[in-house]
Amino acid sequence: MAKFKEQSMLLRISWMFLLFNGIGILIFGILVVTYPRIAGADLGLLRALGVATTGMGIFGTVITLMSYRRKERWAWLTLWYYPVFWTLHLVGGLPPGNDHIHQVVFIVVSLLGLMLPFRHFFPRKTVKP
Repeated sequence: MAKFKEQSMLLRISWMFLLFNGIGILIFGILVVTYPRIAGADLGLLRALGVATTGMGIFGTVITLMSYRRKERWAWLTLWYYPVFWTLHLVGGLPPGNDHIHQVVFIVVSLLGLMLPFRHFFPRKTVKP
């Protein structure tokens, strides 16, 4: 019984980490759409990127809240987009911001969110004698 509670707590913590990622991306997208001048480049292009980022945040949030919480493997695989996305932003020196600390935080949080409940999505197969 204690092991079951521990596992469900791991799953709960992991989806909250991934939800944090989705909401962070969603908020950034909304800010870029609403205030494209904060980046100081082509306003039309920035608005388009903001809309795309907002959509990515919405999709990630919905996948996390619906399918990931139900332990659907496709959701676990799909949400690997988060650490890839943030790593590419970090390596490429992409916005938002110049300090890039937030990108490291998002990478770590998304990796924890995906790795903590690994056995929920891929349980060990037991061999029956």
